[in-house]
Amino acid sequence: MNSNPARSAPDIPFTIGIEEEYLVVDRETRDLIHEAPPEMIEQCRERLGDQVTTELMQCQIEVGTVVCGTVQDARADLARLRRTVSAAVREHGFAIIAASTHPFAKFREVRRTRKERYDTLAVQLQEVARRLLISGMHVHVGLDGDEVRNDFMGQVSYVLPHFLALSTSSPFWQGNDTGLKSYRIAVWDEMPRTGLPERFESFGEYQRHVQILVDCGVIGDSTELWWDIRPSVHFPTLEMRIPDLCTRLEDAICIAALYRCWLRLLYRLKRSNQRWRRYPRLLIEENRWRAHRFGIDEGLIDFGRGEMVPCPELVDEIIELVREDAEHFGCVAEIEHARTIIARGTSAHWQVKTYRAALADGADEREALVRVVDMLVETTLAGCEG
Repeated sequence: MNSNPARSAPDIPFTIGIEEEYLVVDRETRDLIHEAPPEMIEQCRERLGDQVTTELMQCQIEVGTVVCGTVQDARADLARLRRTVSAAVREHGFAIIAASTHPFAKFREVRRTRKERYDTLAVQLQEVARRLLISGMHVHVGLDGDEVRNDFMGQVSYVLPHFLALSTSSPFWQGNDTGLKSYRIAVWDEMPRTGLPERFESFGEYQRHVQILVDCGVIGDSTELWWDIRPSVHFPTLEMRIPDLCTRLEDAICIAALYRCWLRLLYRLKRSNQRWRRYPRLLIEENRWRAHRFGIDEGLIDFGRGEMVPCPELVDEIIELVREDAEHFGCVAEIEHARTIIARGTSAHWQVKTYRAALADGADEREALVRVVDMLVETTLAGCEG
């Protein structure tokens, strides 16, 4: 990669939107609710309109910000969404947690949302669909042109493991400490058409391959390509889907800001007839595995140097690479928050720390996991004050 991109700023907006999928817990048992009261989602819709919707499981609520021109606007809207959904479910004795798995819930005990799309998935995927008791964060960034989105989809794949490492929030699965910082990825990868995207030389080539699957009746449309990053069907955006759901609002905004800035870096390179080097999937998949196994703890491979590099050093390098872009967008503080994540750990770290501290205090395993839920409930709304 040529590290001297043109200094001229591209004159496109790079609008941003963020989607989050919350888990709803019973305040008394701290378990996930097994069935959602019909009026609960309606109350959310009355207050938030089409910014809120159901998800595959009845214990999930999905929200999406409006199209935002700045990360500060996205932060304000996401904080409002967390506050509003929290208030609505509280009226039913529930709470929300922003984490990609629940510490001890059993996937066989929750009910699926009845919807034609979900019914079809359940028939197609069987046990794989029943295990999808996971939540994530998706970040949309507006890019003009199908060819640009296709081109950047291939180039941005390099840094996706870094964003996963910064977001990890799913160390537990059905009451077990899995030893992975993002067990969500292990569950998600049981699905077809997940992981890193294929490489396409043009958007037309991408469309032709998708059409083969549509014509064969394998998928209805490209929304059933559940890659870590993909061109959105409904919006002129490139949608990043790899992160875990961040418990802290500020962590989510940091990762969204870094992604937006990285795309602008690629655009600056493009304007000067340069590009980020495309590395083989073999190498990027190895970093993806390391991110979902170790998070930020053990470092990732720097392919150019051919060596393992600690995550603090990698984060510093990313921040410096996109500093010009962060200055353009007015989000330097937001991207530099990545250093705070490195210093204090991700949600996965806090969960395991809370669990082990409770055990050391004499709690049994169930009580220790309950304390993890309590921490998640409290931290989900940290920084969301109106």
